[in-house]
Amino acid sequence: MQLLDGRPKDMTGRLEKEARVYDLLDKLAMWYQRVDHDPADTMEICNEIDKVLDATICKNLFLCNRKKTKFYLLMMPGDKGFKTKELSGQHGIQRLSFASAEDMEKYLDITPGSVSVMGLMNDSENVVQLLVDEDIMEGEFFGCHPCINTSSLKLRTKELFDVFLPHVKHDPLVVHLNGNME
Repeated sequence: MQLLDGRPKDMTGRLEKEARVYDLLDKLAMWYQRVDHDPADTMEICNEIDKVLDATICKNLFLCNRKKTKFYLLMMPGDKGFKTKELSGQHGIQRLSFASAEDMEKYLDITPGSVSVMGLMNDSENVVQLLVDEDIMEGEFFGCHPCINTSSLKLRTKELFDVFLPHVKHDPLVVHLNGNME
């Protein structure tokens, strides 16, 4: 596994949704590095990717309220535990559960295992509210998928908030998660 600058030279066999991520990052003149890997569906693969990226690796959770009328994408450090009750009361958020794969695909054009903040580029109706754990803001770099789980990106955290999110018209809400699983 090797960290490479920018988009793949040969896009043969790459999904269109991955190519759209690279197109947008290049259009916005955002710096990024990429590592290609087997599907990141085991902790062993994830740990190897983490070593190569040397960035705050994000756990991304797609959540919804009980009535499925509000949807949220939660970005948090990958090593932090999560219980939905931790978000209760923050920003008026109540009774969250995990949203369906169908809704994930409908709003973010992402399938389970590939959830990423990059999917917000596909949410033109602004249905999904981005929630960001405050600890993400502290790192210089963060890691995420380009809407597929066979590549991972290293991006500048500042550019995510100053360039990418304003472009895709998503204002993040910063939340506090203590990560206790007790």
